[in-house]
Amino acid sequence: MSHTVKKSLHVAAPPEVAFRVFTAEMSRWWPLASHHIGGVEAREAVVEPFVGGRWFERGVDGSECDWGRVLTWEPPGRVVLTWEISAAWRHDATLHTEVEVRFLPEDGGTRVELEHRGLDAYGAATKQMKGVFESEGGWTGLLSKYAELVRAL
Repeated sequence: MSHTVKKSLHVAAPPEVAFRVFTAEMSRWWPLASHHIGGVEAREAVVEPFVGGRWFERGVDGSECDWGRVLTWEPPGRVVLTWEISAAWRHDATLHTEVEVRFLPEDGGTRVELEHRGLDAYGAATKQMKGVFESEGGWTGLLSKYAELVRAL
């Protein structure tokens, strides 16, 4: 059984736009009201645009809570982020799973391919977490919200 979640969708925008919306405009499509782990309401999701950069949320009070790091930054074709959020929905720098997103030119738009791998890092919670990431509350729903924003541009 694979401990990887793979999702793919087509958006009617060039790779440059698709990449920018996924990374620099994450706050516009990520459902911060429900998908945050900090102690206060989240105001924005930030992906710093360089290798070694942070992926984090910033709360309404200015506090910051890490989600992971940028491993690969290759605009407009590819970004790889670590996902350092435990099964208890807390930041855990010792947990290392990876989210790779590719932006491939296709049919006048872009094929966006997301792979969340290394889920065996969750140990006994691997199957549960894979189910969460596969669900409407996980990457399925998140990518739908992302695609809606790209369509609206």
